[in-house]
Amino acid sequence: MKRNKFIVIGSGRLGANIAAKMSESGEDVIIIDATEDSFRKLAESFSGYQVVGDATDLSVLENSYIKHAKTVVITTDSDNVNIFLSHICYYVYNVPNIFVRLADTDKGRLLEGTYIKAIYPFTLSLNEFLTLNDEEEEK
Repeated sequence: MKRNKFIVIGSGRLGANIAAKMSESGEDVIIIDATEDSFRKLAESFSGYQVVGDATDLSVLENSYIKHAKTVVITTDSDNVNIFLSHICYYVYNVPNIFVRLADTDKGRLLEGTYIKAIYPFTLSLNEFLTLNDEEEEK
């Protein structure tokens, strides 16, 4: 089975922008969100597929070609849902590349022993601030 799908779960600002950028770069992108209205955040350049459904329902994942996913990016607004979905992708579907957005850095412990990669917006923002601040002080 060829794994050639790039799946994004959650069409908030982060998920919609990742989906659009990956679509623009030629990836075969499928974005899943529970509410159709969320897809309004997608850029006009997005040329992938939109699936309305609850990604915690395995039939929604399977109808979205999860078995053919090479990468899944999980960006819902719930850390608990994101961790649950990342484990489903890892343990049930053996997706080779999994990225999960987490607000709570302590929850990263739940990913230990896996190759699931966590994205922490708080940490990224703090690091960006510190970099910008250091550049300002060097002037």
